[in-house]
Amino acid sequence: QVQLVESGGGLVQPGGSLRLSCAASGSILRPYTMGWYRQAPGKMRELVATITSGGTTSYADSVEGRFTISRDNAKATWYLQMDSLKSEDTAVYYCNAVEIFNKRTYWGQGTQVTVSS
Repeated sequence: QVQLVESGGGLVQPGGSLRLSCAASGSILRPYTMGWYRQAPGKMRELVATITSGGTTSYADSVEGRFTISRDNAKATWYLQMDSLKSEDTAVYYCNAVEIFNKRTYWGQGTQVTVSS
């Protein structure tokens, strides 16, 4: 049974920083891609960033240059460093993992990020 658990969300002022973590337990078939998504109230869930098993990263245009995704394979944990936060970054952030060969997808429960003064 695979479980993904996010942590690190909270309330931060505009221009501030937060670091989200996603810890996986159970056996995820390698290789797999890790990602972060977010969903703001009244909006659809959107992709924020992904990182492949080889370390290749990609970002949504809205966060490029402000957010950094990274991973620690030994700990089966990945991170989202969020800098220069804006009010429009307010959302529930979800981590996911996608097994490359069979496309099986796992999701975390989400963590709230609120950017407000």
